Amino acid sequence: MDKAINILSLVSYKFLPPDMGGQKGVAFFNRYLSKQTNLICVTIKENTQTTTEGYPIKNILSNISARYINPFYFFTLRRIINKEKITHLIIEHPYYGWLGILLKWFCKVKLVVHSHNIESLRFKTLNKWWWGILWYYEKMTHKSANHNFFIQDNDRNYAIENFKLTPDTCTTITYGFELSEAPAPADKQSAREQICKLHNIDASDNILLFNGTLSYKPNLDALDIILEKINPKLLATEDYSYKIIICGNKLPAVYNGLADYRDKNLVYAGFVEDINLYFKGADIFINPVIEGGGIKTKVVEALGYDLSVISSQSGAIGIPEAITGNKIIIVPDNDWDNFTVRLMSIDSKASIPTAFFGHFNWGHIAQRAAQAIIKNS
Repeated sequence: MDKAINILSLVSYKFLPPDMGGQKGVAFFNRYLSKQTNLICVTIKENTQTTTEGYPIKNILSNISARYINPFYFFTLRRIINKEKITHLIIEHPYYGWLGILLKWFCKVKLVVHSHNIESLRFKTLNKWWWGILWYYEKMTHKSANHNFFIQDNDRNYAIENFKLTPDTCTTITYGFELSEAPAPADKQSAREQICKLHNIDASDNILLFNGTLSYKPNLDALDIILEKINPKLLATEDYSYKIIICGNKLPAVYNGLADYRDKNLVYAGFVEDINLYFKGADIFINPVIEGGGIKTKVVEALGYDLSVISSQSGAIGIPEAITGNKIIIVPDNDWDNFTVRLMSIDSKASIPTAFFGHFNWGHIAQRAAQAIIKNS
């Protein structure tokens, strides 16, 4: 731990307890970074589970959206910065860029922007008309920062070229995984047996898994692709025995809980308390996501649990193939015929290389982040 580094992490949205991938990204990043440096977090009142994270958490910010333009937070945070002798301020995403810049100027702290994707481009893929306005604000925020963390190399390279950032001020700090090794085969077999019993699945079936928050358009579009493109092709294949399990909450009511697909080898599990059980027990993770930007956290988690993955090219951005061995198959976007054929030929018994954990383990990621912060102090 570097006692000279005192970090204030400003998180402007709900992330505790962590359920979705983005929430886990913040929660685990802070949890492990706090073991390398002194860290406190200021966040919204809605966050709970604040006493188990291993670092002080101040629930100061309002839950309402007007918090993003509240100028009085400058004075609140300035008091905390002075009292705690804060040296570095980390903001998640560019939204509090204006506040981070003011605090940098007036409190003489180093500003670090922790990017989860190029936000403006993500909203461009979602057809938001105002994405261009956000692009210029995002550029200003990153250019004003002393250091920038990007979640994958493509985002880092884009920002260097298009935001005109200095490469030395940009570091790739990826989404991570807590385990330092894959689960034991016996644990995976036990999880598979639990899933089969829970959902009345035959032990000889291939268990295919997809999960994600289903109110999020890229995930819902991927579900539509599974329902309309992939599953019909699988159903037409007589010698492939399988069940597709869909996990995720907030499925729109118009889908009627996927009741129309219950006789089509599809199981809708909804929100599950322990998604890790499914990552450990399934045979193949299917990821036909082609929008949304950033790194697909669900793919990192699936691979970390030694689950074989088939993904669209866009859905595998940020996952180095060199450290995944034969555990991931990447198919060009929208080539669902090839996707389905390749899916049925996957060797689900292959093992994830140990190099994967060297790259994606949260402990190692936090070390790299702390070193980048110290180097630029």
